[in-house]
Amino acid sequence: MKNAKPKRIRAIDLFCGGGGSSWGASKAGVEIVAGFDKWELAGNVYKDNFPNAIFYGEDITDIDPKDVQNELGDIDLILASPECTNHSLAKGARERSEESRETAFHATRFAETLQPRWLIIENVVSMKQWDRYPEFIQLLKIGYHCRELTLDAADFGVPQSRRRLFILCDRDSEPPEVKLNGRKKYFARSVINGNGAYGFVPLRADGRAEATLERADRAISALGPDAEFLIVYYGSDRAGGWQSLDRPLRTITTLDRFAYVRPTPEGHVMRMLQPDELKLAMGWPKRFRINYGTRRDRIKMIGNAVCPPMMRAIVRVLTGR
Repeated sequence: MKNAKPKRIRAIDLFCGGGGSSWGASKAGVEIVAGFDKWELAGNVYKDNFPNAIFYGEDITDIDPKDVQNELGDIDLILASPECTNHSLAKGARERSEESRETAFHATRFAETLQPRWLIIENVVSMKQWDRYPEFIQLLKIGYHCRELTLDAADFGVPQSRRRLFILCDRDSEPPEVKLNGRKKYFARSVINGNGAYGFVPLRADGRAEATLERADRAISALGPDAEFLIVYYGSDRAGGWQSLDRPLRTITTLDRFAYVRPTPEGHVMRMLQPDELKLAMGWPKRFRINYGTRRDRIKMIGNAVCPPMMRAIVRVLTGR
């Protein structure tokens, strides 16, 4: 007698953005029932890529989980990526919004009503420094066994170094460890589009910031004059402001950050990495569509996302698929 087909797992995605978590979970065999995000552009992208899911575009504060339950029926898994900007170290010394940080409690609010077996919460690692983090974890533990993990996207076949906190919750049993099993590493070079689609400008152009040239010169000194490399064009960096193409890309943020530099007979030229390249560096396939908003909007959407291969692996481990 053949084994019975596993029950279909039905999931919703809170703070879904363009759908990184949803894409990963769907590739683990989960049915994505609905996404929730108040950013209209993200909603348009989400609806493009998940046409069978319901999209809730209101502020989540105004959504009653009981209404969601009545509309959607039973939910087995909640994915949630509460707002992270005001937890992130990239925020620096600027004032932080407690209202933003408290969006995490919407995950517990929905879980209390919908009673899914599983819950996965993703955020920046520095969320653990939040003074209400222990309270948040204790609320989760009222109904769930929990495991807190710090994982790097580069260990999941993503060509980017991106450390994130994942809180795995299972109502019935202790969540298992996520074993990496020596996955192959992919490097920044793998996402560079070399077909000539994007134009370059001289690196040493008039008006170029001295700090930018210093970063490039450090790379040239280390790698030699004939090497291609990346520089951190906007923002600060604690690792010299440049990197080789033969290692995973540093963490993609919500702002345009990386410039690709290559040598030519006339001198070094440069261009910014493009949204399609950054999308690949997050682990999305080429067929995932981000067709709305300005360049800045698209980069923000990409930088806010969860790397799909990470969520795919985590969902498989947690649900035993």
